[in-house]
Parts: sequence; structure tokens; C-alpha cells
Amino acid sequence: MKTRILYRFVPIIALAVIIHSCKKDNNNSTTTGTSDADLQTQSDDQTRVSNETDAVADDVTTMFTSQALVTGSSVKPSPGYASGIATMGPHQPDTLHSYICDAVVTMDTTAASNKITITYNGSNCWGTRSRTGVVVITWPDGQKWSDAGATLTVSIQNLKITRVSDSKSITLNGTHIYKNVSGGSFLNLPNLPNGITHTITSDDMSITFDNGMKRSWHVARQRLYTWVSGGLVITTTGTHTEGATPGIAEWGTNRFGNAFTAVISQPLVITQGCSFRLTSGQVQIIRPEVTTTVTFGLDSSGAATGCPVGDGHYYFKVVWQGSGGKTYTFILPY
Repeated sequence: MKTRILYRFVPIIALAVIIHSCKKDNNNSTTTGTSDADLQTQSDDQTRVSNETDAVADDVTTMFTSQALVTGSSVKPSPGYASGIATMGPHQPDTLHSYICDAVVTMDTTAASNKITITYNGSNCWGTRSRTGVVVITWPDGQKWSDAGATLTVSIQNLKITRVSDSKSITLNGTHIYKNVSGGSFLNLPNLPNGITHTITSDDMSITFDNGMKRSWHVARQRLYTWVSGGLVITTTGTHTEGATPGIAEWGTNRFGNAFTAVISQPLVITQGCSFRLTSGQVQIIRPEVTTTVTFGLDSSGAATGCPVGDGHYYFKVVWQGSGGKTYTFILPY
């Protein structure tokens, strides 16, 4: 077995949106999962699972920024490795590190298999959440990730993400299939006017919530990577259609046992120019009883805004219609 150290070549910052809990309003609903507090919890759950799925995708994409990583050719440390030693602690010769702040990465390129293993082991760069668990990436021998139609199998194994602000956690398991639909390498992204399109699909994503409830979700997302004058832009949309409803990104059963679909009604946009923050987008969480709309990229008044100034926060707005036709709205920072 040949094992190599992999270093993060492109510093794509993983997004973690923090949704704070609010005091339950007086709602006469008697249906499980439809009270104000329950709807806020579902919005929190769906946003966290979606963002942590994207965070894993960012880490996987970072590992595949050149043909060398895929073919097993020699890999050189990125230019920032020396400075990284000062901030990440002492490195022993046999210690495996990457530029994922909370992970160790190894690569196995035996003749029979190609495998990258990401082992998460602690806090992210900002101290907002911690991750433990393993993600294993495999691909066919001889395949180049930059080729159009190339696929990766990404196995998420007991990936537990704990939010520091309230110690709440979710644990992810399952197999995702990543596909480079358009082809192209990130090393050449500034020269690709149409960008690079990836899809992420899964039929067996398992989520264990902090109350012990375990649910199974489906995933169907597309991520378009483009380069503008301000740097990298990542645009995420849903690719599944159910009946007359297009744009579905996730669907399944929430922690309360209620079926739902999550539709990206306005593309979710992350920009390097705003420090890799989620700058705009909207998700609708649809259930037979109620539809909850979550809008991102706002200021504290609920209006769309540019890069955050002042307190440094973006805000999102959660809106739904409760019992008696009353509309409920919450605006919270992330």
C-alpha cells in the first residue's frame, strides 16, 4: 500500500450556518411537528444537513484539484504549508495533515483501488463546530476527475457534527455519488467561461439527530463553480422533480416522522468575495400541512444586503403560516 500526505490545494471554506432556537409562540396546533418551535427545529435540521453536506463536498473537491491527486503522481505541499505549521501545531514526519483544519487525509493508490480517507478529529478553523468521523472517497482505476462524466463514490461514516453554540449534534451516514458533469479542473477554472458543474446524489443518507431519532433522506443537488473578478462563486440548485414540483434538493422524513421536500426556490450562492459566505438564496420546506420559507443573505431588518459590515453577520428570515392563517416570521443571524 502506498500512502501519501495530501495538502489542501484550494482553500474552499466550508459553510456552517448557525440557527439559534427561539421561544415557542402560543400556537393551537395539535399535529406533531407543526408547532412554531417544531417548524423552527425542522428549518434548523434541514439547513444544517444541507450545509454539512456541502462542507463535505468542499473537502472532497479540494482533494481533486489536479490530475496528480487522482493518478497517484507525486504530490507537493501547497505553498502555505510552512506557515500552516505555525498555526496548526507541530508536525512529526509520520503525521498526516491536510488544510482541512479538523481532519487528517491519506491516499491509497494500490493497483486494485484508489482511495482517499478523510478522518475528522476536532474543531474547524473558527471554532464554531467540531466534527468526528470518516469520509472515504473511491474512484475507478485510471479515471481522471477532470474528465466529463467522471464519478466519485463518497462514503460518509459516522460523521458527527457538533455545534459549539448549543452543543447540539447531527450524525451523517450514507453513500453519495459525485459526478463531474461538465468536466474541467479547478486549476483551469478562471479560463472556463461556463464554469464546472458537479452533481451530488444519494438514496441512503441517514441522519441521527441529537434526540436519538434516526431518519433517511434523499439528496439531489447541483453545484456550479464559476470564476469572477472577485474570485470563486459556488451556485447550488436542486435537480429532482416530483410531480409538478422541480428544484428539489432533499426529501425524506423529518425528526418528527413527517414527510417533507426541500426545494431550492432561489439558487444558494456562496462567494469568495464575501469570504466564502452564503450571500443569497431561498429554500422552501414543503409539507402537506405547511410550507416554511427560509431566505438567506439579509440584513437585520430582513432586506437583501451586500457583504456584512458592522456586526459582521448575515441574517436569514424564516416565514410560515400557522393556525388561523397567521403568518410567523423570524429573522436570525448566521
